[in-house]
Amino acid sequence: MSKKILMEGNEAIAEAAIRADCKCYFGYPITPQSELPAYLSKHLPEKGGVFLQAESEVAAINMVYGAGGSGVRVMTSSSSPGISLKQEGISYLVGAEVPCVIVNIMRGGPGLGNIAPSQSDYFQATKGGGHGDYKMIVLAPSSVQEAADLTVDAFDLADKYRNPVMILGDGMLGQMMEPVEFKKSSKNNLKRKTWATTGAKGRKPNVINSLYLQPTELEKVNKKLQKKFKSMEKEVRYEKFYMEDAEIAIIAYGTVARIVKTSIEYARKEGIKAGLIRPITLYPFPRKVIEDAANKINSFLVVELSAGQMVEDVKLAVNGKKDVYFYGKLGGVVPSPIEIYEKIKEIALSSRKK
Repeated sequence: MSKKILMEGNEAIAEAAIRADCKCYFGYPITPQSELPAYLSKHLPEKGGVFLQAESEVAAINMVYGAGGSGVRVMTSSSSPGISLKQEGISYLVGAEVPCVIVNIMRGGPGLGNIAPSQSDYFQATKGGGHGDYKMIVLAPSSVQEAADLTVDAFDLADKYRNPVMILGDGMLGQMMEPVEFKKSSKNNLKRKTWATTGAKGRKPNVINSLYLQPTELEKVNKKLQKKFKSMEKEVRYEKFYMEDAEIAIIAYGTVARIVKTSIEYARKEGIKAGLIRPITLYPFPRKVIEDAANKINSFLVVELSAGQMVEDVKLAVNGKKDVYFYGKLGGVVPSPIEIYEKIKEIALSSRKK
């Protein structure tokens, strides 16, 4: 039985990547994720891997394209403004079906903003922040342990679908320290990547490309990609907390969901039957579980560190059956459990008056 190690979230993601057989990392330092490349700069070369601090985020994502195209497991990481700079390259990676893992430890914005935790990159991650009709599986851990576990899963999912996978966390997750136990990776069961650009001796050369000048040819490629994105929907993951008898469902992801759990405990002590649905995959979004909840509960409350982004997906899932309320904090401000509890209480009183 492996021992638990006390680690920062950023470092746990880095160590999990090494254990998942990540061979190359290309990135550029930006707070609050800089501990991740710092850890890899020391430990990845020790395991025979390549660490390279690129001259820019744009350079880094294009290096990911090259390494991923050769068939090795590759990762990059950044924080909000840096991920924005990578968007064109991410679209190229999806278009060329090159697997990789991209980590975004979100900070306050817009612009340079600050280094405090935020969740205002939800649209960018889930709706295709770059150009073209593309999707990525987006995983949203809420603890250091889950960050490590989902990193291993991210590499497996990237290879399974030949597509980039994003891990979306925030500054709290990256900086907090918790005990971690690293799970075994499936790296020994990796299938041979016959599509990779590994040399063409004895076979026709592989071409990895996202340029199709004929519209009919590009439409064919797009239809193939859309079919793949649809197949990703079976990877949906979520957590339920006190939902068995809930009358109010709170929807929150990442570290905010942990705060919400304490708020729910406060509400339960006061006789308010609140529960939590926590999306673990932001894409695919757990629409069905929210649809089903809308048939049983009185109202929904979405809590985010943003002006309201995931709330739009919740409203689409609820489809007008019940009221959907929103509570958000901006610029890196994090709500206390009491603040969220007060909002839950306000909604409960409003529902009783109806």
